[in-house]
Amino acid sequence: MRLTWSLALLLCSSTMSGAIEPISTGIAMGIAAAVTGFLARYQNVLYYFQECCRPEWMSYNKTGLEEDLRTKLFGQHVAARVILKAVTGFMNNKNPRKPLVLSLHGWTGTGKNYSQLQQWIKGNVTNCPRSMFIFDEMDKMHPGLIDSIKPYLDFYDNLDGVSYRQAIFIFLSNAGGENIVQVALDFWTAGREREEIELKHLETALSLSVFNNKNSGFWHTSLIDKNLVDFFVPFLPLEYKHVVQCGLAEMAAKGLTPDEEVVDRMARDLSFFPKEERVFSRQGCKIISSRLDFYI
Repeated sequence: MRLTWSLALLLCSSTMSGAIEPISTGIAMGIAAAVTGFLARYQNVLYYFQECCRPEWMSYNKTGLEEDLRTKLFGQHVAARVILKAVTGFMNNKNPRKPLVLSLHGWTGTGKNYSQLQQWIKGNVTNCPRSMFIFDEMDKMHPGLIDSIKPYLDFYDNLDGVSYRQAIFIFLSNAGGENIVQVALDFWTAGREREEIELKHLETALSLSVFNNKNSGFWHTSLIDKNLVDFFVPFLPLEYKHVVQCGLAEMAAKGLTPDEEVVDRMARDLSFFPKEERVFSRQGCKIISSRLDFYI
């Protein structure tokens, strides 16, 4: 388990990451940056280069989030829709009953003790109620550690004088990836369009691999049966065209003129499945940044 990022105290001079791969710190940081309006669109941008928690930085920018999801998150129409609606509803609620908890699931590419972790969360939320916490590799997280943060996700007005109801918790997990891939493959085999896949088609796949998996940290805790996770967000495997989109975005992020011929040459050398049809990428966009340098 790796604690990826906390948005409790923002470095106001930071910028968004480049191309975003499914289920990675990139997507988490991209969402976080958009959610908090962290794109240098506000006044005083030249004056705050230190950690801060100011209203102008914490204002929600729905248009910015929607644009970032559209231009930096490829092939994930289900996840993009769920994230946009969930975050918009939460940020527009001035008095939420509990923190927003999102659990993101899919393939890749798509050391504190418990009391220390609790004090870390409490300290950050005390300084900035609109904090965001991202936990990577949630499927590998020890059940006891999950249980240690459970009180902060529940329907409490406050705990020891601190309210956590405005915070956002995001869990990243590879759990359910295989089942999500199978749903996408079934749709493709049946000749159905990818965009026909809806959340309801993937919820069963997630329930089989996450909710009923006795080896999962989730299963050994009460996060699920207490309904503390607001949305389980599935990420689909990327197709060839999405890998190309990732490559073009990565070239732009590197300050280069996007060249589809270069990106296409790189994409053809990557691994896809099923073997003959080469429909879905095995690595997603995870290795594109390093691979692209070889072809430029």
